[in-house]
Amino acid sequence: MPFNLYQLFFFTFVIHMIDTFAYSVRLNFIKSKQFALSMTLFNLFYLISLIAHTLQAPLIGGLMDSSISQSLDPLLSIRKVILAATAGTFFGIILTPTFLRSFSRAVNKLERTGSVPSVVIYALKFRSFRSFKESLTLPSRKMVNHLPYTKIPTNLILLNTLVTGIYTIGVMSAYYATLFVPPQHHLATSASAGIITTVANIIFMLFIDPKSSIITDQALRGHRPYEDVKALVVMLMSAKLIGTLMGQVLLIPLAKVIADIYK
Repeated sequence: MPFNLYQLFFFTFVIHMIDTFAYSVRLNFIKSKQFALSMTLFNLFYLISLIAHTLQAPLIGGLMDSSISQSLDPLLSIRKVILAATAGTFFGIILTPTFLRSFSRAVNKLERTGSVPSVVIYALKFRSFRSFKESLTLPSRKMVNHLPYTKIPTNLILLNTLVTGIYTIGVMSAYYATLFVPPQHHLATSASAGIITTVANIIFMLFIDPKSSIITDQALRGHRPYEDVKALVVMLMSAKLIGTLMGQVLLIPLAKVIADIYK
């Protein structure tokens, strides 16, 4: 794939914006009680994120190839890519109220039509874009003030921050580590990206998602107030934003740890 830095920025932005939206879908579960339909529809967004992930890795490889061929240090460009991840997360947070309104309408549309392609076609119509613009809602202090943040486990949020930091720079650290190893180890070093991303996903699935799901399910059954889930979502999103910033700090240390394995 020909290297294009702006394409890399775009795909990184999309990945992290959709990941941020994923937290907020929990709120739609509680309000609409349409868990299965919501998951089915969000799988469409997950598919978009998966495609962006698939295209991101070759572009990062292209960035490294371009830099090496010109005897340049790609560090500044990589830091800009991480900044794109932070921007995607930030815009995901800003657009969450609007996303939830649009997502709720799309779920209702899916229930009536029973067809995901029909929902996609409807979303691409001009009137849908006009409706989206009319429903544009920015977050306000009223939405986040007085939420029971103390009910959310602190270790859950700290772990999510760390996992996000590793997840954000896993691929980039692995590719950057190739600068610290002999040429015969370049391919093996860059292939470590998959291991790092997998480890981050395993930690998320074993320690973060179960606790978050328990809080969501308890609210769904009426055993906890809806505000608890709102507090959870706000804190997870904030942790993700901080995690992408932490990625700037973790980038080189993680790259050196990977390089030490192959030296």
